[in-house]
Amino acid sequence: MHHTPNEFWTRTPTSLGLSLGDKQMILFVFLLLGYIIILGGNSMIIFVALTDPKLSSPMYFFLSNLSFVDMFYTTTTIPKMLSSFLSDTTTISFLGCFLQMHFFVYLSVTSRAILTVMAFDRYVAICNPLRYTSIMTWPTRLLLIAGAWSFSTFCTLPPVIITWMEPYCGPNVVRHGWCDLSSVRQLACADTSVDNIVSLSFALVALLTTGVLILTSYVLIGFSIWMKGVTQRLKAFRTCAAHLTVVTISYTSSSFVYISYRVGNFSPEVQRSNNLTLIFTLFWLIYSLRNKELRDSIRRTLSRFRSAVSATKDINTVS
Repeated sequence: MHHTPNEFWTRTPTSLGLSLGDKQMILFVFLLLGYIIILGGNSMIIFVALTDPKLSSPMYFFLSNLSFVDMFYTTTTIPKMLSSFLSDTTTISFLGCFLQMHFFVYLSVTSRAILTVMAFDRYVAICNPLRYTSIMTWPTRLLLIAGAWSFSTFCTLPPVIITWMEPYCGPNVVRHGWCDLSSVRQLACADTSVDNIVSLSFALVALLTTGVLILTSYVLIGFSIWMKGVTQRLKAFRTCAAHLTVVTISYTSSSFVYISYRVGNFSPEVQRSNNLTLIFTLFWLIYSLRNKELRDSIRRTLSRFRSAVSATKDINTVS
């Protein structure tokens, strides 16, 4: 007998297939530390981008948006996994599973859309430096960010809705540590070939559109700086280095995850490792290491914080 999604949700919770045995506490500590680092690092970038006047350029506005997405992207999966390690409860409701699945995919596409916006920002800064401030105005920045979020909604909502509408009546164990679109669809009691085609089509639109636009931006940047001097080339490269590093890691990890899903020779353990690599792409750390202005701003912020703590201690000691 086939059940509707709501019937399945009330009768049987979805189980997360993550059995680690003796390695469970090791992974718990690893995930917890990684999650704290991601939250702390991204929060710091958002804070300095909003408060430091020296980081008022559009690049840091887009970077703070990317940090915001990165924080919530990891929050869709890590807290639930951590709680399951502590309570030995590896279940999630049907509604919770689909919410997790939607926001995991949605925020993943959003991060790539924002990386595309940042590539356009770098193109304007390098190829049209005299018009940069007149082009990248506040309305333009907000329009670009709104476009990134809208694009990710367009690419992710239809596949999730189609998967939601499938009947579920049999197995309820998801192969991975969280609800993944491909894994959940395999539990449907119906032919999902059309769903797979729709999902693959929107995934290709999301990845190819953002990938092609980013590549086009850097090809144009390359042509623009080709005739310039070595000093100007190095300056342009330093400007783009952090963004290029993030883009390379992001698309490489996504490709490995996609291949591990489509090729049957990969074990579930390898697929889980690829997924964890995708989650722990430390955007903030890469930008902090490759961007001098951001490093200096973080140092100034930490220095002010230490001074404030020391002043508070001195007042308490006198009292």
